[in-house]
Amino acid sequence: MPIIHYIEADGTEYEADVVVGSTVMQGAVDNMIDGILAECGGSCSCATCHCYVDEAWFEQVGEAGGTEKIMLEMAIDPQPTSRLSCQIQVTEELDGLVVRLPESQY
Repeated sequence: MPIIHYIEADGTEYEADVVVGSTVMQGAVDNMIDGILAECGGSCSCATCHCYVDEAWFEQVGEAGGTEKIMLEMAIDPQPTSRLSCQIQVTEELDGLVVRLPESQY
């Protein structure tokens, strides 16, 4: 399973094995990682799973599209590498992915 690195706003880092085909959001929920609230359960209808994809990974993960872009407008302090973690599908190629969690979600 790919390992995803979740970094809280205070610098605390968590590593989680996340099942291929799952999402970065589900990996955080399954591993009880604070900072990804996931209030809509991954249906891309809120912005409580907002994260910042590490710049080194952003090209591989890709930009938000369609509905996700609209939802990111509701996020507090969006950045150029902002994504909704419910929309990032975990693949073997994302082994080692680093996402940072916004301070506003604590």
